[in-house]
Amino acid sequence: MRKVLETVFDEIIMVDVLDSGDSAHLTLMKRPELGVTLTKLHCWSLTQYSKCVFMDADTLVLANIDDLFEREELSAAPDPGWPDCFNSGVFVYQPSVATYNQLLHMASEQGSFDGGDQGLLNMFFSNWATTDIRKHLPFIYNLSSISIYSYLPAFKVFGANAKVVHFLGQIKPWNYTYDAKTKSVKSESQDPTMIHPEFLSLWWDIFTTNVLPLLQQFGLVKDTQSHLNEVGSVLFFQVI
Repeated sequence: MRKVLETVFDEIIMVDVLDSGDSAHLTLMKRPELGVTLTKLHCWSLTQYSKCVFMDADTLVLANIDDLFEREELSAAPDPGWPDCFNSGVFVYQPSVATYNQLLHMASEQGSFDGGDQGLLNMFFSNWATTDIRKHLPFIYNLSSISIYSYLPAFKVFGANAKVVHFLGQIKPWNYTYDAKTKSVKSESQDPTMIHPEFLSLWWDIFTTNVLPLLQQFGLVKDTQSHLNEVGSVLFFQVI
């Protein structure tokens, strides 16, 4: 898999998994797999860079977002579930050994109120909600795919300006069944609000056009429908 990644990215850095092990808080959200999201704390150790934008692996960039580098740490969009907290799927930060060590210390001594990285980061950057409004990214930089249906009128007006869509929740694009012949996406779930079909189809179009050929080139998957449906477990077993 590293060989595949090296054909796409300029730099690949291996890190150790950090797991909160906080089953109590993770159970409250019914998301036991979120404990390993603390692994993203390693991003503050990338001190060879002066400023970075972190993006979860379940995000999809729709438009140029270079302007995010004009923002300061910690800039992020509100979380749709509790807007006084920021969502940690997309954020601007400045790598720092001091911040990295402080985050690890807080994780060890205090833990996270939700058992994952988002709770910890909101505890650490606790003044995000009340200090500098310039650090509040517009929702279009972290558009939650599952929140579209909760305020569909707003999406109809502003959705065309979306720059990043975030596939929040347990159901991800790669959990769906894709038919390569008809280019149709199907799900066993009967809930139509899980993921907006436009973004879901776009994700699969990009995957089958740009990612799948690389996987086939390196012999990681075969050119069959069954392997196409199983590829999610190959690529995204650590994605949450």
